[in-house]
Amino acid sequence: MYIALAILTLASCQQSQKIGFIDNGKVINDYQKKIDLEEEFKAKDLAFQKRTDSIGKAFQLEVQQTQVLAQKETQSKAQELMGGLQQKQQVLQQQMQYEQQQLQQQFQVEIDSIITKVKDFVKDYGKNNGFTYILGSNEAGSVMFGAEENDLTEAVTKALNSEHSK
Repeated sequence: MYIALAILTLASCQQSQKIGFIDNGKVINDYQKKIDLEEEFKAKDLAFQKRTDSIGKAFQLEVQQTQVLAQKETQSKAQELMGGLQQKQQVLQQQMQYEQQQLQQQFQVEIDSIITKVKDFVKDYGKNNGFTYILGSNEAGSVMFGAEENDLTEAVTKALNSEHSK
């Protein structure tokens, strides 16, 4: 009786578990939605840089004009004019820094959303394909070795991009 129970317990422990792994970085970097997001933000950054350059050139022109005007004024009036320019420069720099930070934060929120989407997708992929575990491989070495037939990186990336293109 005890022997049959021990054999039954041992047999239930021996059930094969389906385990796979993915290269987290490769899946994220090859995900078309992330690629699209990076292109979108490159364009936004380029537009921001062009606007910053334009504002900078306009300010430099204003500085030159004010310097010419200040030479014709009294010293106190010239200092007042130049002081006004310094204040304007500080305001412009703060405004540009704020806008750049907003752009970076917006990008980070979008990237975080994509990472969450990938995690959820992998979880569903694992459930739908009978996996007990899907491990993530990364630079830190969470998966030091995995048999090539258990590498799901390409399959998950294809499925993820297929879903994105719908």
